[in-house]
Amino acid sequence: MGAVKNKLTYSHTLAACCLAYITQSVASTFLPLLFVRFGTEFGLDIGRLTVLVTVTFFTQIFVDAAAPVIVRKTGYRALTVAAAVFSLCGFAGLSFMADIIPGAFWGIFICTVLYAIGAGLIEVLITPIVDSCPTAKKAGSMAFVHSSFSAGCVMVVLVSTLFFSVFGIENWRVLALIFAAVPLAAAAGFMLVPIRTPEEVRERGSVKDMIKTPMFWIFGVVMVCAGASELSMSQWASAFAEAGLGVSKTMGDLLGPCAFAFLMFLGRIIYGKISDKVDIVKVMLACSALCVAAYITASFAKQPVVALLGCCVCGFAVGPMWPGTFSLCSKYMPNISSVIFAAYALFGDLGCTGGPAVVGLISGDSSNISKGLSIAVVFPVLLALCLIVVKIINRNNKKENLHKSKC
Repeated sequence: MGAVKNKLTYSHTLAACCLAYITQSVASTFLPLLFVRFGTEFGLDIGRLTVLVTVTFFTQIFVDAAAPVIVRKTGYRALTVAAAVFSLCGFAGLSFMADIIPGAFWGIFICTVLYAIGAGLIEVLITPIVDSCPTAKKAGSMAFVHSSFSAGCVMVVLVSTLFFSVFGIENWRVLALIFAAVPLAAAAGFMLVPIRTPEEVRERGSVKDMIKTPMFWIFGVVMVCAGASELSMSQWASAFAEAGLGVSKTMGDLLGPCAFAFLMFLGRIIYGKISDKVDIVKVMLACSALCVAAYITASFAKQPVVALLGCCVCGFAVGPMWPGTFSLCSKYMPNISSVIFAAYALFGDLGCTGGPAVVGLISGDSSNISKGLSIAVVFPVLLALCLIVVKIINRNNKKENLHKSKC
């Protein structure tokens, strides 16, 4: 094993990080594809399905808050391996827990908590690991690794659709075991690859100074809205297409969450290519406007094809929001603490929890999801307003510095 370690480079570290984000994409994407199936097989109504979505992200929020304390005692390597193992247990458990625990719901619930712990740790740990890798273009590397989440979502939907078409959706338990191979590979990777921590790379500012900075809280709201804008659509796209628009499950999955994820992947790749050449605030404002248009189209279009187009375009719009916020944070808050990665993961997961939960609660039942999606338009609107405030603050700071220099 030592000989293998010596041959691995930081390119392999980035590859392991990509596997971790694909693990997270399985955690976010696989279960929603089964929502309608769970309704017919186990009798789970939309209220209990909403609980599964909510508990996933509340668990991640708790882990986001606890991870900075835990990682000081365990180190990054041990905790990333643990994250993959938790996800592995959750995915594998789906194959049998619903059958051995009476009522099915609590078996699925336990598995959801297990892989949500893994996903929460991944969210906190991977970004600082990528940020600390000695790569030439950090923004590009960050966008590339984050784009693997979107690519993983596409993979999950395509593999699931193919599997269900060939073997039938009633064999979804076997597919859960197949997806468990992803965190298994990630765990093996993190045991071997070189890992640098933020503390080894540079000294950061204090946490106290960070939380006193207005920009920290503004970008925190941006992260909440970014998570809510993304997950409100992606978590309900499959059920919306299948139950709300009346299309088949195969077409609903391909034209809903799959196309959403592919366009989100495309948006992040394009952002990674241009991030060092454009005003990121302007890019994200344009994305917010496109996101608003997408939500309105998905909610109010009379034709199912047009509504699904709104779902798909939303993926492209939200793509740059999450990695773009980290880029803006580095630009406007240069002396941040390394804890900010965990803090913004926490903010983002708050949005990932609140957004889908609001959609589910407002919808009431699976035939009225468009009503819930119409309320979710508030998230990209609020994100845009926060970015405008950032521009105003930055403009005022430049004027003040110019005035001081003249004096």
